[in-house]
Parts: sequence; structure tokens; C-alpha cells
Amino acid sequence: MNPDLSKLHPYPFEKLAALKEGVVPPAGLPAITLSIGEPQHASPAFVREAFASQMGGFAQYPYTKGSLALRVAIIDWLTARFKLASTLLEPESHVIPVAGTREALFAFAQATIDRSRKAYVLMPNPFYQIYEGAALLAGATPWYMNTTTENGFLPDLDAVPEHVWRDCQLIYICNPGNPTGAVMDETYLRRLLTFAERYNFVIASDECYSEIYPDEDRPPLGLLQVAAAMGNTQFKHCVVFHSLSKRSNLPGLRSGFVAGDAQILAQFLKYRTYHGCALPPPTQAASIAAWQDELHVQENRALYRKKFAAVLDILRPHILVHAPDASFYLWLHTPIADTQFTQMLFAQQNVTVLPGSFLSRDVHGSNPGANYVRIALVAPVAECIEAAQRITHFLQHRI
Repeated sequence: MNPDLSKLHPYPFEKLAALKEGVVPPAGLPAITLSIGEPQHASPAFVREAFASQMGGFAQYPYTKGSLALRVAIIDWLTARFKLASTLLEPESHVIPVAGTREALFAFAQATIDRSRKAYVLMPNPFYQIYEGAALLAGATPWYMNTTTENGFLPDLDAVPEHVWRDCQLIYICNPGNPTGAVMDETYLRRLLTFAERYNFVIASDECYSEIYPDEDRPPLGLLQVAAAMGNTQFKHCVVFHSLSKRSNLPGLRSGFVAGDAQILAQFLKYRTYHGCALPPPTQAASIAAWQDELHVQENRALYRKKFAAVLDILRPHILVHAPDASFYLWLHTPIADTQFTQMLFAQQNVTVLPGSFLSRDVHGSNPGANYVRIALVAPVAECIEAAQRITHFLQHRI
């Protein structure tokens, strides 16, 4: 077996299951699960119809790079959403459909890392655990950049030593961030792009939460958008990852894409011809329909705004809590240890959240996820309100 498998940490939800083992919540309180970032809003009916209309497509092997129609739909969406010039992105060279961003984020490191020399893969801390596993199984060394209140919950670029930058081959960023919801502004992204040019590493920008934000007039910036504004119209060093899971409430469709630097994507496509994961034709048809429509995405954001407004009104009189810049997570600072808070909340109120320390590592003298919990406001509005009321009751009466 691959010896690097022994380096992998248990997944956060395995740790959560162990934390809850043997704890019996009150029988009279229905379970409310806010630990997993799995959207619970209804999937768009027209997407389901598009999928069903192409069921005959199962008779053909799909192309690894997807259909031209899907790639054109993605390019059109990227260009409009991030205000790019219409001639910058080509469907033949700048985009590859993928089976959700999770598999693509993992596979990308396997194709990108040069094992013949020392390799660091930088990532935020806390982080989406796929980044770490991808780095380890690619033979690289993870370098964790703490995100704290002091740095606005953004990866601390200034804390990275010079020798790490010199040996950096890949950096994962998550914008908007998981679990904090922090958004990188233009100044931050420009600085990161300057580092990438200086030290010759690839930026893998996980932007799967980019379409969940509070202000319709202020969508988060994307890496390609800032690169183009800097004159990097070849998107050198830049690859972005997008998904329909959060944007369109389609986590089970397993559909997303990578886009950016054509030279990098050509090599990644070569890797993927062996790796597999081509999207079935019905999935591609459903994806085209989803990328071509914005109304359902606007309605989706409105639901999240409603939930955040209601939940924050309930929680704020009892605990310090801030709305995220974007995404559907609350990153709540706990008055007791995050694991204790999680276990007691489940035991007393049958509400499940995720300890922040399960999403981060002890590095540089601290664990930036400690004393935080991640609360995913993915359940229906009434259920989120009920959860907030139970959390408030717990805060008032915990023993």
C-alpha cells in the first residue's frame, strides 16, 4: 500500500462521530444537524428535467473534457460573472468539467507536484481537509497558514518563511473561506499573484462558495478577475475551481469545473484521461441548464439572507457572533472548549455542530480552530431558527 496513506488524519466527521458516541440527546427534541455543508434547499426543477431528457446519453462514453456545449456554457458564465473580456477564455483550452470540486482539488495536486524536488503545498488553517490529503499523497509537505481574528481570517502570507516560498509548488486558497466565510479583496489577491510570479508556484483557488453572499451589488472577486485586471490575461499560475453543489443546491449531481492557465490545464487534462471521472451526458445536460440560469441562484441567496438575519437576531443578545462576508457558515467563538461545547449542545439540545479544532492543525504554537464551532445554515429556515433558539437556551442554562 502507499505508505503516505498512514499520514492522513481522520476526517472531521469521523472525529465528530467519536465525540458523540455514547451520548444520548433528549428524546423529545428532533435532531438538527448543522455540521455538514450540504445544501438542503430544493434543487431546481428545470435542472432535473434537463437531466431526465438526456437519459439516452448513458449509451455513450463521455469525453473527459466534456461536451463543447458544456464548456461554452461555463465560459459564458465565468466571463459574465467575473466581468472578463469576451475573448480571454477559450472553451478548448481554458476549462475542464469535473465531477465536483472535491475530486478535482485532490487530483490537481497529484498532477501538479514535481516529486523530483522539495515541494511545499500551502493552505489555510483551518481548511478543507482535501487540501492536506492531496498534498500528502502527492509526496509534498503541507504548510499551514493560520487564519485568525488578527488577520481578518485570511491566510497569513507574512508568516510564511522565505525558504518555504522558494520551495512552494502549489497553494490552495478558499475564497470565500471555509469555515470562516472571509473574502479576499483585490489587494490581497494581487499580492498573492505577485508572490506566484516571483516564486513560480500555482494558485488553486477554491471558489465553490463564491455565489453565496449577502449583497447582490457586491459579489466576491475571483482570482481570474484580478489576474486579468493586472494584465495577466493568460492567467499564468492561476486555476480556479467552481461547483454547482452550493450555487445551485446540486451536491448529488457532482458537477463543477476547473478553469485558468491553459498550459497547466493541458497537463491536468492529460492526467485526467487516465484518472477518469468524465461527466455522464445527462449530468452535462443538467449542468448546462444550471450554468445558464441566474434566477434560481438569486433566490437561493435570498433564502440564506433570511436565515442569517433570523439566526443572528436570536443569538446576538447571548453571544458575540458576526455574519460572514460570504458562504453559509457561522464561525462561532465558544465560551468553553469547542469539543465540550459541541458534545454538551448535542447532549442537551440535540443540535449537531462541528468543532473548529477538527478542521485545523496545531502549528506555529496554536490551533486557530480551537474554541470555535462551524455552524452550517443549510437546513430550512424554520429549522435554523429552532436551532438558534436551542443554542440560546443552551448558552443560558448549560451545566
